[in-house]
Parts: sequence; structure tokens; C-alpha cells
Amino acid sequence: MSHTVDIPQPIKDSLRKFRFARRNEGSAAIVIKINKQKLIMEEVEQFDNISIEELAEELPENSPRYVVLRLVELISRFAFTDEFHFSHALVHPDGRTSFPLVLINWAPTTSEIGLLTLHASALLDFQTTADVSKIIEIREGPESLTSDVVNTHLLGK
Repeated sequence: MSHTVDIPQPIKDSLRKFRFARRNEGSAAIVIKINKQKLIMEEVEQFDNISIEELAEELPENSPRYVVLRLVELISRFAFTDEFHFSHALVHPDGRTSFPLVLINWAPTTSEIGLLTLHASALLDFQTTADVSKIIEIREGPESLTSDVVNTHLLGK
């Protein structure tokens, strides 16, 4: 199979480690970019215990990125009871709770056209490598990436 952009083994290892890491609180994200000169993917940064809005502010306004986001549960046990409190989770209309892994395709319209084309051509390969089924397209900058937007996409509304 021919690939436009190579996904090096260290990126695959980072994605696997990220996918199976145990987290105690907050959402986590791994940010990947394409090195246009080398035609390979590179890890930019990993974030732990970050809100979606904080993550949006960290992403570049003029450059596409792949962001694998893990919405993680925060469990706290109330004193003297066996009750637990969960947050940073997706609660479905039928009452089920899940802690999904989602791919945010950060592709601002202000990005260079050649880089956007390269980014789009490698998206499916990256999605397969990251083993993520849900993709959220974000093109309008930080104000369009919010908790409400993510929850709406994940709930299929």
C-alpha cells in the first residue's frame, strides 16, 4: 500500500502507549503534525488533565494537526460511603457512560493549501493507525472546539 506520509514506529508506539495509559483525572491529548519536508508524522506534544477549551488554545491557528483526545473519568469517593462521582465522561441518552477516544482533525482554513492537502491525504492512514473510529473536523479555529461540540459529535446529535 502506498502512503503519502510515513508514520514512523516511534509515533505508532506513542499512540499505543497513549491509548492504553491509565489516567486518573482530566482529559488527555496527543498532538501529531506532518513534517512537509520529510513527509513523516511527528509528535508535537502530549497533554494530561487538560480541558477541551484549553487544548483548543494550544493548537496553532495556521497549521493542521491530528489530535487524539481521551475523555477520562475522574473518580472521587465520598467519605464514609461507597458512592463515587464521575466527571469528564460522556453520558449517553440511555444512561450509559463511556470514556471515548476521538480524533480531532484540526485543519484551520487559514493553513497553507499544500499542507492542508497533504494533511487530508494522510488522514485515513492516521485514523487507522491510531485505531479511532470517531473523527471531529475542526476548521474554524479555537472557538469552534468546545466541550459542547465534542459531546454533540460523540452523541450523534
